[in-house]
Formats: sequence, C-alpha cells, structure tokens
Amino acid sequence: MWENALSFFDFDDTNVIYVSLGTIILGAGAAVVGSFTFFRKKALIGDAIAHAILPGVCLAFILSGTKNYFLLISGAFFTGWLSIIAVDYIVKKSKIKEDTAIGLILSVFFGVGIMLLTYIQQSGNAAQTGLDSFLFGKAASMLAQDVIVFSAISIILVFMILLFYKELKLITYDKDFAQSIGLPVKWIEFLLSSLTVLAVVTGIQAVGVVLMAALLITPTAAAKYWSGSLSVILILAAIIGGFSGVSGAFISYIAPNMPTGPWVVMVLSLFAIFSILFAPKKGYFSRLLQQLKNRKQIQDENILKAFHQIAEAEDNFGEAKSLEKLREKRYYTTRLMKRILLRLKRQGYLRRTKEGFFLSDYGQRKAARLVKLHRLWELYLTEYLRIAPDHVHEDADTIEHIITPELEKRLEEKLGYPEVDPHNSKIPYD
Repeated sequence: MWENALSFFDFDDTNVIYVSLGTIILGAGAAVVGSFTFFRKKALIGDAIAHAILPGVCLAFILSGTKNYFLLISGAFFTGWLSIIAVDYIVKKSKIKEDTAIGLILSVFFGVGIMLLTYIQQSGNAAQTGLDSFLFGKAASMLAQDVIVFSAISIILVFMILLFYKELKLITYDKDFAQSIGLPVKWIEFLLSSLTVLAVVTGIQAVGVVLMAALLITPTAAAKYWSGSLSVILILAAIIGGFSGVSGAFISYIAPNMPTGPWVVMVLSLFAIFSILFAPKKGYFSRLLQQLKNRKQIQDENILKAFHQIAEAEDNFGEAKSLEKLREKRYYTTRLMKRILLRLKRQGYLRRTKEGFFLSDYGQRKAARLVKLHRLWELYLTEYLRIAPDHVHEDADTIEHIITPELEKRLEEKLGYPEVDPHNSKIPYD
C-alpha cells in the first residue's frame, strides 16, 4: 500500500497525471464560481442544476447516438440553464418560495433523467458504456482530451470571474445598490448563472450529479471561517477544492476499489469540519475560548468595581475587604470568588493581608475607571434616551465592559464632564 502511495507522486503513470490534473482543475474552478452562489444564499441552486443536467446528457446521447463529450456538455448546459429559468419562473409567477421551487425542479428533472437513462440502457446501443458514470462520477476514466477541455473551461470561468469581479461582488452583497448606480444587474446575474451551469457541467465528470453541489459549496463554507475578505476566500476555496480533488485521486489510487468522486467530497467535508471547529477567530473552539476570556474579564471587573463601591461607602480605600462584604455586592460562589481574587492578585490589581484583599494603586485606577464608565453610561441613558434612573443600572452594568477609550472620551465631552450620576453618586476622574 505504501509503495503505491509513493508511486502516485512519481507521476510516471499518464492516467495518474490526467486524473490528478483533472480533479485539481475541476475542484478549483467549481469552488471559485460556487463562492458567489454561496454568498448570494443560493447554495441549493447548484444542486438543482447538477440534477437537471442528467436529462440533457441523455437527450444529447439519444439524438446523436454517440458519446461525443462536446455534444453531451451542450445538452447538459441546455437543461441546466432550463432548470434555472424554471425556478425563476415558478418563484415569480406563483406563491411558491425559492427553496420549494428548487426541490420541485430538482426532483422532476432528475426523474426524467433517470427515465431516459433507463431507456438508453435498454436500447442496446453499445456506445452507452460509461454513460451512467455521470450519476456518481468516474474521475479515473479521464483522458488527455478531457483534461484539455476542463482546463479550457476552467480558464474561461476564472477569467470571467476576474474580469467582472467588482460587479459580481457588488450584486452578491448589495443588489439594490448595484441597481441604483445603473449596473446591468440582470445581465450580470445571467453571466453568473451561466458560469455556475458551466462549472457544474464540467464537474460532474469528477463527482457526478449527486455530489456536485458539495464541490460548489463546501470549499467556500470551509474558507469563510479563515477570512472575511472575498478575494482571500476565493483563493482559499480554490486551494481547498484543488487539494481535495488530488486527495480523492490519491486515495482511489492506493485503494483501487475506492471511487474518486465520493472521496473528493469526503476530503472537502473534513476540511469544512476542521474549519468549523479549529479556525482562528471564527472556529468553534476559538469562539469558546474567547467567550471564556470575556467571562473572566467581566467577573474580574465586577469584583474590582465592588472593591471601589465598598471603599467609597466606607471612605477607606486602604483597608482590606472581607469575602463576605464582596459577596454582598456580587453573588458569586465562595469558590469562584476566591479564584477571581487570586487571579486579580496575580495581575497586580490586589494586595493581600491577613484580614483579606485590598486594591493596589494600579487596581484603584482600574476600578475607578470602571465605576466612571458605569455612571457616565447611566447618565447618558437618562439624559439622551430619557430612560428612568431606576431602569439604567443593568444596561450600564453590561456596557461598561466594552466601552473603548475613544468612546469614553466622547461620553465625557458630550455630557460635559459631569460630577455625579443620576443617583447623585460621585463620578471619579483621574
């Protein structure tokens, strides 16, 4: 098995070269076009096109009697486009929603395709061999001419995306604005639909009509967890799509009984799952860690503010505060309170004596700023939003943790550096 794995990367076998190049090109091309479909929230339209292609392939074969790839692509392109027109017509002329219309067109076209495929299989035409590979894909059967055709189509797809990148980006994110500045939105949508159909038509050779939607959508679904820039997402999606393509070819090479198409989709799915879980900033664990960090920050700041409030009431900032007094202000468990106090001590905000903890100079400045932010926000809510003073505490208790120094300065200037809050409590300044 390992000998086969190493021999794959020698690329001595021309079939390995064709399959590898073909799946890389198909995966990358479909991913780039699929990104716009994904961000326009029309992910299912790719599935509808993929299933609608089958009757076009079968009709082209029935009419020509041969398995000419150009004719098959032409037939697939025709019925793929027909499915988009049918979906748009149903949505515009009836009360049926788009997702329902897509499901309807998908099932009808695919049903007709299966019926025609069965007819061809029973016709006795010897040229029908391999025609059923359009259902599940058969990347291992790619020839040099297939790679040339895929390369040419993929180059056209990428070139058109680059040429009309700004227009496609604009209708993807703000179609109404694009119309308001005079862009030919209908024409651009026609172009994008044509590119999507073309990407699907070429991709079915690798993964088949059943799995083609995954080749369109999954690379972008994975890439969007790693960046917020559309241009970067397009590049990442192309890399993920291409890598998944060659990975599927590699797995089917070392395990000959494993089909390429499903493994391409499996690798794509692993990419998506990994991205969802482990991507920085947007991944599940990254967000979970950030939530834990935010929770600790809020707990720490609440206790610092409690220290200041107790010291303010007692008019004694240098005396240690007991755990019981702090718990009167914040109803944390004793165990959690001790953990927070030790954490604040490590950070230099607190000092410890036998009697308890007290604020360091650094801690006093931090606590005073938190109290100031709380009281400034309460005053802002009462003066500008006309909220009653007894209804502003909870909101201020939340917002004080995220007020930036810039917003703090604007609040001070807008309120005129007030001395007291709505409850006549003194607002501490540096």
